[in-house]
Amino acid sequence: MKSKVLLLVSSILISSAAFAQKDELKTLKKIYGREKISDSDMELYKTTLVNGEPLIAGSTEEDKVYFAYYKAVAPVLEITSSLSNPAKSTDPLLPLKILTIDKLNQFVSVANATKEYEKKSGKDLYSKDINQKITALKPILVNYAISLSNSSNFKDAAIVLAAIYYLDNSDLEKLYFAANYAVNAKDYKLSLDYYLLLKEKNYTGEGEGYYAINIKSQKEETFNSKSERDIYLKAGTHEKPRDEKLASKRPEIYKNIALIYLELGLASEAKIAIQEARKENPDDVSLIISESNIYLKENDMVSYKKLISEALAKNPNNADLVFNLGVISYNNKELTDAEKYYLKAIEIDPKYGNAYLNLAILKLDAEKVLIEKMNKLGTSAPEMKKYDVLKKQREDVYKSAIPYLKKVVELDPENVDAIRTLVGVYNAIELFDEAKALKALLKK
Repeated sequence: MKSKVLLLVSSILISSAAFAQKDELKTLKKIYGREKISDSDMELYKTTLVNGEPLIAGSTEEDKVYFAYYKAVAPVLEITSSLSNPAKSTDPLLPLKILTIDKLNQFVSVANATKEYEKKSGKDLYSKDINQKITALKPILVNYAISLSNSSNFKDAAIVLAAIYYLDNSDLEKLYFAANYAVNAKDYKLSLDYYLLLKEKNYTGEGEGYYAINIKSQKEETFNSKSERDIYLKAGTHEKPRDEKLASKRPEIYKNIALIYLELGLASEAKIAIQEARKENPDDVSLIISESNIYLKENDMVSYKKLISEALAKNPNNADLVFNLGVISYNNKELTDAEKYYLKAIEIDPKYGNAYLNLAILKLDAEKVLIEKMNKLGTSAPEMKKYDVLKKQREDVYKSAIPYLKKVVELDPENVDAIRTLVGVYNAIELFDEAKALKALLKK
């Protein structure tokens, strides 16, 4: 008899919990459905979420899905409620105080899960409303991202803009800007994920750009379509609409993917990506240079020189490219070619200090061979004559380097190494006054 009583009591407890759980869901649903949610409504909503959390664990899948949605949408409801309050709506940082990155990510995940559940179950309780809330939330999230970027928090700004895409997969433009923000944050792995997704979705950004000024923030915002912008214009939140023809962003996306692979040190992936990028950007010399840098790091000087020559053919007045060819020739002991390229770099840019410096180094290199020969000579009369000839040649080497070293110091008076080298040259050919003046400059 006792066991039956215990069983009956247990059943009553389970039923009471189920009723309480249903009551909590009814309360949440009632507040959620109100056109205007007051501060007291919002407090009750939050309290109900706390009370309902332990009750929902043993519930049905449907109840779990909707309770999770009510919980995830709470910050969105709070923002909407607060913005309708004149005392609070003037606070530009309000959304930042309510909608943290974690809460935003939670809303994205749960909102999509709720729509998926309703699609699977055949119900349509909240899917349309979720889409409406996303439309209303977009400009708030855009302003949120702008606020984060203004404080140099580029990574969170990227995550916020990407969240807009994950809520609305048709809004690839927000993912594009999210990728750019991630680059600014130097989070190259995150930016690569976004760019690869843009590439996969074949995003070009071509077409018409629709813009309007947000009256409250006085900042221009972008819209996916003219009809979307019209909604905001009619609502009176935006003004001064304008349209703009947008060029394809596809070449830039391919280029950035290649450059990020380079930044991450993934040479094999970078080579493939650069080849794709060059097809999209056939006239972009920077891509050829970027590819050449891969081979430079791999010490493949043949491929490096070939690419630099290709880049130079497209841009013959690029002093950097010419100078690089000079460096390659010098490293390959092709000294005549090296001198030719350094002089050409100076011809293109008369203030190219490194070209003057490398010319001086190239000239002074001849000293080593002369010193070796001088050190091997004896003290006989014939050998002393040879010594004098070599000494004169050595002085000529020094004199040939002086104009280039002087130009380096003229262009960069703080180049200590160049000054010291020039002091040494002056002393070697007994130009002591010139050496003394340079030493004074060195002390300064």
